[in-house]
Amino acid sequence: MSEVAVEKVEIEKAPKEPLFSTKNKKLITDPLNENNPITIQVLGICSALAITVQVKQAVFMSLSVLVVLMAGNWIISALRNLIPNRIRIIVQLVVVATLVTLVDLALKAYVPDVSEKLSVFVGLIITNCIIMGRFEAFAMGNRKWPSVLDALGNGLGYAWILIAVAVVREVFGSGKFWGFQLIPDSWMMANGGFYMNNNLMILPPMALITVGVIIWIQRARNTNLIES
Repeated sequence: MSEVAVEKVEIEKAPKEPLFSTKNKKLITDPLNENNPITIQVLGICSALAITVQVKQAVFMSLSVLVVLMAGNWIISALRNLIPNRIRIIVQLVVVATLVTLVDLALKAYVPDVSEKLSVFVGLIITNCIIMGRFEAFAMGNRKWPSVLDALGNGLGYAWILIAVAVVREVFGSGKFWGFQLIPDSWMMANGGFYMNNNLMILPPMALITVGVIIWIQRARNTNLIES
């Protein structure tokens, strides 16, 4: 038997890596904390400041980024051996622009009120550093399944920060959650109560401060994240 034939038999007998092996699981779990795209890599932070006044907006923005990132990573990974190196950024931009356009049309069709509030920020997903970064750093060099898991992890890491910031800002800024009144009117000082909404929470600087507090908590709990 020739060496080529022997090598082929060995490859065929090699066990396949489980879909959710330890390595693949880390692609999902790492971006949730130790390699979070917002608090650790400091990417995509603009949307955390701009659209986190309401939880509903943050959720739909997070879902939009997650869908674009997962679909885009899969497409780029599938085409990685066909994309000439000199035009890879152009191809990546075309892919993400197409996906963002489809997501934007879906939002306008099914949740027009949210689409109106998100406004230009959905379009700006095209230039989101997280998406282009994962295309370039991961999908261009890995197979489709790991690329999808990497996108899922980074999308969820982005989402929980956005939603956490939005919960704090909406609850303390307007006394609401998902648009529903959370703080009873009877508690308000205007009605003889003891509570008053903190209007500073709905201003963009408070989003930055809230993200900063999350970063501080992360580094306090895990000193390995503190830069030397």
